[in-house]
Amino acid sequence: MGSTDSKLNFRKAVIQLTTKTQPVEATDDAFWDQFWADTTTTVQDVFALVPAAEIRAVREESPSNLATLCYKAVEKLVQGAESGCPTEREKQVILNCTRILSRILPYIFEDQDWRGFFWSTVPGAGRAGTDELDDDDGARPLAESLLLAIADLLFCPDFTVHSHRRGPDSVENMQSIDSCEYIWEAGVGFAQSPPLNYIHDLNRTELLRLLLTCFSEAMYLPSSSDNNVLNPWVTFFCSTENRHALPLFTSLLNVVCAYDPVGYGIPYNHLLFSDYREQLVEQALQILIVTLEHDGGVPHRTPSPSSMEEQESAGPENLFVNYLSRIHREEDYDFVLKGLARLLTNPLTQTYLPNSTKKIQFHQELLVLFWKLCDFNKKFLFFVLKSSDVLDILVPILFYLNDARADQSRVGLMHIGVFILLLLSGERNFGVRLNKPYSVHVPMDIPVFTGTHADLLIVVFHKIITTGHQRLQPLFDCLLTIVVNVSPYLKSLSMVAANKLLHLLEAFSTSWFLFSVAQNHHLVFFLLEAFNNIIQYQFDGNCNLVYAIIRKRNVFHQLANLPSDPASIQKALQRKRKSPDVISRTSSQETVSMEGSHPAVPAEPGTLKTSLVAIPGIDKLTEKSQVSEDGTMVSVSKGDPTHTAHSDQTAVAGTSDTESNSGRENEDVFYTESEMERRRLSNASSTSFWSPTQEWVHSWKCKLPLQTIMRLLQVLVPQVEKICIDKGLTDESEILKFLQHGTLVGLLPVPHPILIRKYQANAGTAMWFRTYMWGVVYLRNVDPPIWYDTDVRLFEIQRM
Repeated sequence: MGSTDSKLNFRKAVIQLTTKTQPVEATDDAFWDQFWADTTTTVQDVFALVPAAEIRAVREESPSNLATLCYKAVEKLVQGAESGCPTEREKQVILNCTRILSRILPYIFEDQDWRGFFWSTVPGAGRAGTDELDDDDGARPLAESLLLAIADLLFCPDFTVHSHRRGPDSVENMQSIDSCEYIWEAGVGFAQSPPLNYIHDLNRTELLRLLLTCFSEAMYLPSSSDNNVLNPWVTFFCSTENRHALPLFTSLLNVVCAYDPVGYGIPYNHLLFSDYREQLVEQALQILIVTLEHDGGVPHRTPSPSSMEEQESAGPENLFVNYLSRIHREEDYDFVLKGLARLLTNPLTQTYLPNSTKKIQFHQELLVLFWKLCDFNKKFLFFVLKSSDVLDILVPILFYLNDARADQSRVGLMHIGVFILLLLSGERNFGVRLNKPYSVHVPMDIPVFTGTHADLLIVVFHKIITTGHQRLQPLFDCLLTIVVNVSPYLKSLSMVAANKLLHLLEAFSTSWFLFSVAQNHHLVFFLLEAFNNIIQYQFDGNCNLVYAIIRKRNVFHQLANLPSDPASIQKALQRKRKSPDVISRTSSQETVSMEGSHPAVPAEPGTLKTSLVAIPGIDKLTEKSQVSEDGTMVSVSKGDPTHTAHSDQTAVAGTSDTESNSGRENEDVFYTESEMERRRLSNASSTSFWSPTQEWVHSWKCKLPLQTIMRLLQVLVPQVEKICIDKGLTDESEILKFLQHGTLVGLLPVPHPILIRKYQANAGTAMWFRTYMWGVVYLRNVDPPIWYDTDVRLFEIQRM
């Protein structure tokens, strides 16, 4: 049968299905077989030959025919899972049914009345019509039969895995197969690497695409803070009902972490071979991130090490989460971390050896997977921070943040990158690791500097804040919280980084900026706290910062003397209307960007993006811990008065009842971006919404932690001026030399305890992650376009 003939036959069957008003009997095999008998269709053909309008028409006008088509296709998969598809024809039938179900399922999910269909049992249809199974098993819901069949087929010898047959006549029984011996790739818990077989990779990819489509019911439920709505497909698939859960989880993780896009180390090799492994890696990664969901959305509280033993036994119900949280061998951690770092760095190497390696596109999914590993497996997080390997994750993240800062379609990428850094910054070791000199020169659109990874982080954050787009403003709190968290450990900032921090303080402490939004003063508190940490705990190596503070001393004096009378407030706000955005005024020392770098650019017109929900405010995102003498952290209770004395932003925030970032104070309210935009505009127009008062300015101005810096200036400024007069100096290096040997021992106020704001999971972030992750999956699956033009409700699809 020629390929065009067979496509015509398939198309004819589709047309018959849409035009038949009478139900077609399930027993009419001659009719149903037309849908999967053909040997030459591809998944792209199926999408082209089964148009959306026709699927919807059958759904509305002859629902029983759509129901029978689904049921018959699942039945074929179940039969194939039982027989092990020994013939080529059977394998083809399986692939065709897989493609048809991938095409139809989104249209079942978009209609509320149909959503329960797969969870009902089909009357009179035993499991694949076999009689010998006991009755209760015969009445499995269709969804369960489908999921179990997919799991079986993913370990089907000669179809998706290598056969272990001893001789030509021996048969591997699908029911008794031990799939742990057929794990797809060496790595965690498995030592042998089976030979590559691109046919197996293609077949796995098709089955995983169907599995992802099953899980995508989540896209058709509106985002709500009620995170306890479990995804029934994921819940069942990741339960003990699935006997392949462990080997499949291991296969997915190992395939991703072992993948090397460079093509076995040979540059330009990818131009010769189509890489079937890459498609498999993408699907595997997407399956992992959507299955690794908290049980019922309850934030995962990791027990203290002492209670680890009890946890081992119980653990989460979701087996994928359970297995992920129990990986514990150092060599497994090393394999996973090296694999993720290699893949995250891949797009960066592209920049200086164009086309030498295949450029992967799935860095967002990799970041979500890294996030989930750190979130569910605290021992993995500690392993990451134990050596400077964490910097191999940090550098790519900073690269992506810097590259995406002007592109509104990549605002989700900006958030996940910042969230990961916030999570890492809650651990002391992260700050310590940042002191390693930065020598890898990835071309980035940032000023050239010589220094450490801490300098790189500060320079990139400065670039994001001063030249990023408007939508990034909610992240400023997070960026500066990260800087504060690492500040007590930074041994020596470069002059470039020190100037950038002072430029931020200068921009954030102008009176109009402080008076124009109720929360803007928090940014000043964060910066002052970072300066205080460095002065109190790392004064010795930080002469560059001390010098920068002395040079910009007027900024601190102006802050201390900030006028708060009504006339001054009004004057400041009027100045705002006249002057351009102060933050984006480039700083006086803006230098040339690194060689070979490309400027960050806005999204191309027409780029699709998916909307996100608002993130909770920084006080909900983090939990304060105090670092005690021995370096251990103690959680600080909210009502601790001693704690409020040291620049406590959240206590300050309490003075304004209305939060400017719509709905942040009430975590249970979620807004889509377009709603937030509307609220922002209406807030801007109604000045009655919030306006600064003298009392309000006083309430936080008296808490500005300026004592340490004022004391430093009081001691050092006269000494520096004296040197300049005595030696007629205008040369920085002499002053720096003096500051380097200076000391403030005994002259500064008693050091304050170090406060770290550690990320804490909550319903708000759980919902943000779900929305972001499914948005990425939606946009990345364009060939075939699985969900395109269906009525998705978890997010809005917007064209830039």
